[in-house]
Amino acid sequence: MGISAKVRPRKKLEPGKGVQSVALTLPEEVRLGVTHEDFQRLCRENPELRLERTADGELIAMAPAGGDSGRSNAKLTARLVGWAEADGTGEAFDCATGFILPNGAIRAPDAAWIPRTKWDSLTTAQRRGFLPLCPDFAVELRSPSDAVAELRRKMKEYIAQGTRLAWFIDPDRGKAEIYRPGRPVEVLDRPATLSGEDVLPGFVLDLKGILFD
Repeated sequence: MGISAKVRPRKKLEPGKGVQSVALTLPEEVRLGVTHEDFQRLCRENPELRLERTADGELIAMAPAGGDSGRSNAKLTARLVGWAEADGTGEAFDCATGFILPNGAIRAPDAAWIPRTKWDSLTTAQRRGFLPLCPDFAVELRSPSDAVAELRRKMKEYIAQGTRLAWFIDPDRGKAEIYRPGRPVEVLDRPATLSGEDVLPGFVLDLKGILFD
């Protein structure tokens, strides 16, 4: 399936009628390059879309989640936020939050967490925009439209840019992949829970309703 985009011509198509928009469908293999500033403008003007920007400036538009994926993601976020509120040592974020990684990519993991010290170090302006840091903890929950290879590349990018613990949860395969700096990827087959380890001490994610019903 292609990506539908709107392109605004530089010239007015008809005198006195303003700048018009035309629809443009892009094949999946075609990606648009955008600057950091252009990306911020795109997000502001298209709040209904979930967009990411690679380190090379490529624009990635992700399809809205289906019912199963949306339900699972809501449970994942609610459980992480509930723990973070009770724990008090950091802040949790949902999939609408963009993080500017050190390599320039802007990523929006399905769920993320940072220590309170990082949050407190941000200015009010920084908090209102994409957060200029890499989350210490990130989760990607695969939906049927997501390519496994692409999500694995994203997980490796998180770790390379400073994430201390990352989970790739794949309900279709019934597996969870655990990424940690300097260690091989650990693949778990239908685990009942996942541990936050020393990054999120005391956090245990119940995977009922997320990885399986």
